[in-house]
This record gives sequence, structure tokens and C-alpha cells, in this order.
Amino acid sequence: MDQHRVSELSAAAAPGQAITTGLLASFVGFGSSFAVVVQGLVGVGADPAQSASGLLVLSVGMGLLGILLSLRYRMPISVAWSTPGAALLASTGAPEGGFAAAVGAFLVVGALIVLAGLWKPLGRLVASIPSSIANAMLAGVLFHLCVAPFLAIAEIPALALPVVLLWAVVARFWRLYAVPAAVLLAVALMFWQGAGPSPPVGQLWPQLTLVPPVFSWSAMVSIALPLFLVTMASQNIPGFAVLQANGFQPPSRPLIVTTGVGTILAAPFGGHAINLAAITAALCAGPDAHPDPGRRYIAAVATGVGYILFGMIAVAATAWISASPPLLIEAVAGLALLGAFGSALGNALTSPGERDAALVTLIATASGMSFAGIGSAFWGLLAGGIMLALRRLKP
Repeated sequence: MDQHRVSELSAAAAPGQAITTGLLASFVGFGSSFAVVVQGLVGVGADPAQSASGLLVLSVGMGLLGILLSLRYRMPISVAWSTPGAALLASTGAPEGGFAAAVGAFLVVGALIVLAGLWKPLGRLVASIPSSIANAMLAGVLFHLCVAPFLAIAEIPALALPVVLLWAVVARFWRLYAVPAAVLLAVALMFWQGAGPSPPVGQLWPQLTLVPPVFSWSAMVSIALPLFLVTMASQNIPGFAVLQANGFQPPSRPLIVTTGVGTILAAPFGGHAINLAAITAALCAGPDAHPDPGRRYIAAVATGVGYILFGMIAVAATAWISASPPLLIEAVAGLALLGAFGSALGNALTSPGERDAALVTLIATASGMSFAGIGSAFWGLLAGGIMLALRRLKP
């Protein structure tokens, strides 16, 4: 498209187009995965107040960073929480030392992200992990939550079956709206049955809860290392790829360092990881946001504003999750992660020569095994790496 035509389209397209797209992206990003985030924080020992604090600080943090980076570089740089990382937490279990040890691991994750941005050898080392192994570990992490919708249908059919059916119908026509629609229906069913939360209005005001960190070796290995790898491989690298596919050339070092610093600041209040977005980045960076690429950063700014606003309902969202049957929340989270699971599984099994190693990684991770206080994600990664090394060993 020539420059003259772009100018004509830009003149015709009001800023409202970019703003609307950005707000839609924030609704999709928050509505489709906040249950996963809360489930992950609860999984590593957070109480309702700490979970609400983590959801709040992540929402506000990724909103502010998205606004600042987009305005600084005039690019649609969308920032998000690590949804695969939250799924990892949900399947890991509370570490020795409780949620305080998990917070210590979150701080280490932030430091590693900053180091990966500043020190190129670490970034290259993360990028050198075979894609099949990294994706197999992610698929194993997501497996437990992805089977939850079907387990929920068997145990609580009156609640789960309508949610799953609505998700399937909406996904057929408007895939982006499928999970938010399922969340809204689940909320409605809970209130219809009289099981919804009813905290006093004064308690719905967002509050931050400071958690003094505890550093333990088992939490570093079972939480910090897998969370760092999942966040880099499943969020930051695809986030750059989406921007580049739409013609943008974002500077890698300042973006990675900024998200790492954001993670460090969010960790003491329960936030597990802040990183570049992929799905919402595709919404804001594409031509639907604005015909002129130079104006698409407005959509990312609007997304950041939307995330901050959604953060204000963190207490209410966490209260609803706390009052809901755990299996129903896992079912909603599983629906949100089915696409990520399918993508990870497909990428893990693409290479025939690495398939055995990928399968070992996936099965070991999905098993939920814990040995020496270290969770299954680490052991799956280690087992797959050994299998791959043996495969490549020359006779």
C-alpha cells in the first residue's frame, strides 16, 4: 500500500478505532486468563487477600508498562502477565516455606529476565533450548488444567456443561470472545444458584498485600527456573515475533529489562511474572487496530488503560473464584489454555528425531511428580534433555 493511500485511510480512521481495539484487547486478555492467574497463585500457597493483591499488581503493572513502552517507542507494545507461568504454578503445588518462598522465586525470575536482557549469553542460552523440549514442558504443565473441563462435566454437570457448550459455540464463530463468554456464564450460574460471593462494598476496594520473601533452594529449582524458561519461551519470544511480523522492529534489550524490573517490583505483592504479550499484541499490532502502522501504538495504550481499570475489580474477581467450586474454576482455566496446549503439543512433536525426548518431557511434567522437594517441570525438562543428548550421542 503506497504512502498516499495510507494517509487517506489514516485521515478516515478516527482514533476511536484504535482505542476500541485496545479496550477489546484488554477485555480479552483479562477475561480469558484472570482465573488461571488466581488459580496459579492459590496453587503455590496464596490466601484470598494475597491472590487479590497479586492480580491487582499484575493488572496495574502490565497496564502501566504497556502505556509507557508504547508511548516511548511509538509502537504497539503490549505487556501481559505470564498465563503459561500461572498454569505452571497451579500444577506445582505450594513449596516448602509457603507463599513467601514462591514470592522469593518470583523475585529471582525478575532478576533472571533482567539478566537475560543485559547479558547476551544468557539470552542466547535460553533461545538455544530445543523448541521441542520447551514446548513439551509447556504442554505437560498445561495438561492438568486442560482436562479439567471434562472432569467438571462429570462431577458438576449443571454448572460445567452449559459453560463448556457456550464456549464451544462461541469459539466456532468468534474465537476471541469464547473464554470471556464462558467466564460470564459461570459467574451468572454461580449467582443464580446463590453461591456467589457477597463481601461488603468496603472490602471490594483494591488493596496491596506485602509478602516478605523467603529464598529456598527447592523453590528456586521447582518454581523460579521453569517459570523463567516458560515466560521467555512462551511469552517474550513470541511477543517479539508478533511485532516483527507486523513490520515493527522493537529494541529487545530495553523491553526485556523493563519487563524484568516490572516483575521484580510486582513480586513482593504477589505478582508472578510480567512479560511481552502475544495474543493481545496481535490485536493491537495488526491493521484492524489502525490502517496506519504509526498510529497503532494508541491501541496498546488503550489496552494498558483497560488493564488498570480491570485491576480495580481484582478483589471482586478473587472473591468470586474463592466462592466457586474449585473444579469449575479449573474448568474455565482449562478452556482458556486449550489453544496454548494444542500449539505447544504440535510444536513439541514436529521433529521426528526429537519426538521421543519431547514425549518423555511431556509425560514426566504432566505426571506431577515431586522428588527432593522439586516439582515435575524441572524433572521433565531434565529427563527430556538427557534423552535428547543420548539421541545425539555418536556411536
